[in-house]
Amino acid sequence: MSVNHLLFDSLWPGLAVWGALYVSDYAFTLTCARLYQNGVKEKIVFEGSFEITPYFQADIDSLRVVSPRFLAAMAAACASLGATWWLAGISDARLYQFVLGSMILSELAIHVRHVRNLFLFRAILGTDDIQGRMHYARPSMLRMSAVELFAFAGMYAFLFLFTFSWFVFGGVFACLGIAMKHRSLAEKHSAALMAKTAAVQKSEQAPASESTSS
Repeated sequence: MSVNHLLFDSLWPGLAVWGALYVSDYAFTLTCARLYQNGVKEKIVFEGSFEITPYFQADIDSLRVVSPRFLAAMAAACASLGATWWLAGISDARLYQFVLGSMILSELAIHVRHVRNLFLFRAILGTDDIQGRMHYARPSMLRMSAVELFAFAGMYAFLFLFTFSWFVFGGVFACLGIAMKHRSLAEKHSAALMAKTAAVQKSEQAPASESTSS
């Protein structure tokens, strides 16, 4: 039986693969967040929360193993995938392939980041191979994430040129969407920081102007 038949002829294989990746995503994030709080932050500082997605920040920052938010998001995604399977059955099978690809391939891209962070954080805590201290402002974190996901979107797009697979095209769409969202968040954080800085400078200049005029 081909992989295509295995994933696309029934709802359950694709749902099981995505579900396992989604649970693994949260487990990896929690593990890396724990390592970060246990000493990695002495060498690498991420401004704000270690978690990029605002929806999960409170649970990850508190190292919550069982997250109601995570369970709710997983249930909603499973229901959405089930509805897509039903719609694809009465309209176009490529719809399900596209949505499943967007869910699975975006998770695989994120898992690459998790594996890298896990090895990096363990090296920081267990060896002296990494020296010094780095501080990442929130906008920089988000821009780095966007660049990484844009790269995955480009790689999936390259594969699509040879496969014309709607599954792969779903990965292109999902990675582009997440990358653009993170870039937009970075711009909002930068704008908020500039506004805050301008307000502080204005408040500091006001007393100086008053003293001069008096």
